[in-house]
Order: sequence, then structure tokens, then C-alpha cells
Amino acid sequence: MKQPRLRVATCQFSVEAEIEHNRRFILAQIAEAAARGARVVHFCETALSGYVSSEFDDLAQLDWQALHDATHAICEAAGRHRIWVLLGSTHRLSAGNRPHNSVYVISDEGRIVDRYDKRFCTGTAPQQGEPEQEPYSRDLAHYTPGDRAVVFEVDGFLCSTLICYDYRFPELYRDLKRQGVEVLFQSFHNARRDRETFERRNLWRDVVPATMMCHAATNYMWMSASNSSTRYSLWPSFFVRPDGLVTGRLVPHEPAVLVSDVAPSPEIWDAARPWRDRAIAGCLHSGATIDDPRSTDHTCY
Repeated sequence: MKQPRLRVATCQFSVEAEIEHNRRFILAQIAEAAARGARVVHFCETALSGYVSSEFDDLAQLDWQALHDATHAICEAAGRHRIWVLLGSTHRLSAGNRPHNSVYVISDEGRIVDRYDKRFCTGTAPQQGEPEQEPYSRDLAHYTPGDRAVVFEVDGFLCSTLICYDYRFPELYRDLKRQGVEVLFQSFHNARRDRETFERRNLWRDVVPATMMCHAATNYMWMSASNSSTRYSLWPSFFVRPDGLVTGRLVPHEPAVLVSDVAPSPEIWDAARPWRDRAIAGCLHSGATIDDPRSTDHTCY
């Protein structure tokens, strides 16, 4: 049965290369979110593992056994606190294959019930003779992209998750809308390790929140946007309701938990509702067109 609301905890902390550091923050914020009545706790991109090319230079530096053990501890905490956990991490593939950049969907029984793998990874792996790309644009040199959407249900609400650079592709949101998704959890890692790169990429401070607000309003979805809070994070974690209004935002560069309620109401206006289904089907106008020579002559005045 669908509940009248879904309480969401959007979390941020400074993601580091040390898995134990990340594990401690994640477990503490799970406990805090549960104590505040949340049903879902949402963490940023690679929250547990750290992000290659940001926290560390090469996946050879990643301790896979420590990552496995920490993931197990987080699953246990989800079951103990009876809370869903959306955990950003790195998912190991077979030998010789680059891993996925993933969000594990962990149920309130403490089981991984699905996994979303980032579909749009930035940049391209440099080819022989080509100049080296900047580290922040080299996802494909380290990660293998996924190829599927993930939809799951919590307390009657259809939910999904995307990762960072996916936000640049509105087709993903339209596809999720077609599937009936009501709540989207988007995990970002818009954070840098030095002031120079932070200042160079500062347009994202405005572009990412504005884009998420637009996606929420055009697709009428609730959205949780989580980010690392390292010293040079580009924006703090925030929450958006379906009309595009940001209802809560954390303080930059400080670990914290933002609790928000998904509470459907007819007072939250869906401006596109009368015509959205037609637009999705390919009819890109409202009302009825007219057969009039002054309409079809596009050069007159």
C-alpha cells in the first residue's frame, strides 16, 4: 500500500581515498537518518570507494577486500535500522575489465536488490598520439559504462537513481517518466581536490542545480541530489520537489544530513501535465493546428 509520504535523507560528507573514513561517515549518517524517521538514505557518487582521478590516481590503489567488507557492514546497518540505502561505490568486474561506477540499491532488509551503473561516463580514454585529457574528464579511462535503467519501489513510490554526468542527457529522465518514476536519487561527485580546478570549473555551481530543477519540473519528479562535501565541492546537496522548487539545501563543505518529505499534493502544480504525454509520443504542440494560408505562409507579416 502506498504511504502518504516518503521521508528521504540526502547525505554529504568529505569522500576520501580511505575506505574506513568513508565507512564511518556512512554508518553514522545511516543511524542519524533512521533516528530522524527517514525511509531512504542517499549517498553521493563513489561515496564508499572514493573516485578514481579525484581521491586517488589509479584503481590499482583501491583495496577491494576492504571495499567488500565495508559494503557488507553497510548492508547490515540497513537491515538493522530498517532503512533503504542508496550507496555510491565502485563495482568490480572480472579481471581485465574496468569496473562500473555504481549505486547499490540496498533494501531495508539489508540486501542489495539492484545496482545502477553510470551510463554516461565523461570523456574518452586517450588514444595513441592524442594529448592527455584533464583528470576530471577521463571516466572512460577508468570505468565501464552501464546500459540499463533501474526502477524500484519503496512504500508504494516508484524510485530510480542516476549518477552525475547522466544529468546532461534529458532522454534518461523522459525514459524514467515513461516508466512511472516519481522519486529520483541522483548521486554526484562535483568536488575537486585543489582550489585551481575548483575555480576553473565554478560554472557548475549554477548549472547543476538549475539543470536538476528543470528536470524535476519538466518531468514532475521529486529529486534528491547528493554531493561530496570535500573542501572544494562545487555545490552542497539539495532536494527538489516536482514543480522545480528547491525545498532544502545543506551548508557547503560540512558533513550533514538533509531530511525531506516526498508528500504528493495537488497544490504542487504540474505545468506540463495537460500535454506531456502527447509530447513524449512525438506531438510537439498543444491544442489543434489550423489550415490557414496566413499560418502556412511563413514569410508574410
